[in-house]
Amino acid sequence: MGKITFYEDRNFQGRSYECMSDCPDISSYMSRCQSCRVESGCFMAYERASFMGQQFFMRRGEYPDMQRMISMGMMFDNIRSCRMIPQHRGSFRMRIYERENFGGQMHEMMDDCDSIQERYRMSDCQSCNVMDGHWLMYEQPHFRGRQMYMRPGEYRSFREMGMSGMKFMSMRRINDMCN
Repeated sequence: MGKITFYEDRNFQGRSYECMSDCPDISSYMSRCQSCRVESGCFMAYERASFMGQQFFMRRGEYPDMQRMISMGMMFDNIRSCRMIPQHRGSFRMRIYERENFGGQMHEMMDDCDSIQERYRMSDCQSCNVMDGHWLMYEQPHFRGRQMYMRPGEYRSFREMGMSGMKFMSMRRINDMCN
């Protein structure tokens, strides 16, 4: 079970809201979120309500100033929604595809990949099928840049999911990161 506490002001000041599950609209509880503390588990933070917009992976720790989080890869300064990432204790398996609708080259992954271009000679990944586990996909090689959380399911078009213009170049399993 995860637990995250959001604060209206920097350095854990102002009104707070404690969350132990998905929260589609933090603005229902507070006007803004300028800091947070993840006490257990892992969460995906979103720039907009209803789990939309840019995403940022948050593991156990303190995040005292959202505006300073940009140096850690977070591309926004106010969290509007969050999703708890459930613990997964089994195997990991995902198929990545070069084109939308599962077209082009296909590669099956069971472990982290720091560069699809180096490992598979793929210049882009535009769709995927997550069969087992929870994954983070990154815009740049070596787990850098904008992120996207992928749970089991079919993802036919990243462009149609609002990720237009984004290429995913590296992928990481979410496993012991959440302990």
